[in-house]
Parts: sequence; C-alpha cells; structure tokens
Amino acid sequence: MLAFGIDALDSRLGAGGIDGGGLHEITAASPTLGDDAAATLFVAGLAARFATVPGANVAWALTRFDLYAPGLEQAGLPAAKLLYLQGKNETMALALAEDSLRDGSFSAVVAEVKVADQTATRRLQLAAADGRTPMLLLRRWARTSRDPLERPSAAMTRWRIGCAPSVPLPAPGVGRACWSVELVRQRGGNPFSIVLEACDDTGRLALPAPARHRAAAAVGAASQAA
Repeated sequence: MLAFGIDALDSRLGAGGIDGGGLHEITAASPTLGDDAAATLFVAGLAARFATVPGANVAWALTRFDLYAPGLEQAGLPAAKLLYLQGKNETMALALAEDSLRDGSFSAVVAEVKVADQTATRRLQLAAADGRTPMLLLRRWARTSRDPLERPSAAMTRWRIGCAPSVPLPAPGVGRACWSVELVRQRGGNPFSIVLEACDDTGRLALPAPARHRAAAAVGAASQAA
C-alpha cells in the first residue's frame, strides 16, 4: 500500500493509499494539452514513488513514443528507471503491460491507451494482483466529447486530473503548479476532489501553501485553547 503522505487525501481513501497489487486508472480532466500533461505527470509521480528502492524499474507501454523525459524526471521518474514497451496498436500495448505485471520484476507498470473495455481492465486487475505490482492505466482522450472514464472498468480507483490556479507568490515569479485531483470512483470509499501542488522531484504531492498555513493556525489555536 502506498500512502500519499497527505492526511487530507489518505484519510479519504478507503484503503488509506494506493493498493500495490491493483489497477488504477487516470485520465485528464479535459482533452487540453495542459490537463493531459498534468495527468501524465501524476502517473509518473505515482510510479516514481513505487520505484524508490535501488535498482527498481518501471515498465511504460505505449503505441507512440511522445513522452518528454525531462518532464518525467522532474516528477521523480528518471529515464534510467524506465523501460519503454512500444506496441503497434493499443491491444498489443495492453498485452505488453499484462505480461510485465505477471513477470513481477517491475515496481510499477504504466500503459497509456484511448480504449480499454471491461474485459481488458479485468485482465489487468487480475495480472496486477497475481504479480503484486501496481498497474497505472493512463486513459487518453479519443474524442473531445467522450469522457475516457464513462465506460465500466474493473479498476480499484479511477482518477481525473486537471490544472488548477497556482498559489500567488509574495514576489514576482513562477510558483509550483497546482492540480485538481478528483477520485471519481474507489472500492470501499466515496468519491472526492481536492486541489494539490504538483509532484516534486521525488514524485510527492503537497497541499497548497495557504491550506498548510490554515492547518498550522488551527493547530496553534487549539493548543492555546487547551
């Protein structure tokens, strides 16, 4: 089980974190490039957190090699930890991901596709459970009018990630990016949404600064009242 280390998030997850032997689906909140990049980096950060052990590697199955390696590294996933598996179509990419899960030698397996029916997701869930390996399925938008998560799935969690306004800085500059993180569905828990700061170079998310300050103030006020 992988906890995010953020109580406002972990406490609302039925299992207290991401099951390391299950299928988890992630998609962009919209077909825009910004939301697509946010969803991709969210996946990269999760994979990086699972692959913290020295020598751990991540398999990433795709049909077209269009990932930006420096961006993945900024989310904690350097090229040295990645094994790219390129299939001629999405069916082959999913088969490569399933084989990687059953192999059991990867810390995490990622696959990016536009279409995966319930049979395909059930196979991935079973393979993830058998290999005790997390499966992160990045669902790309096929058409602008069709939500990738509208079809049934055997996934344990389903996430929708989008861009959110950054926290204003006290001086001119570019702040840490923020994402809207929506858990659309989970086993053993309710859906919810939260705004978080984007992954740092270790793959970790964080609460935006104002929320952290409000929490610290609340703790201080409580201690004074006691």
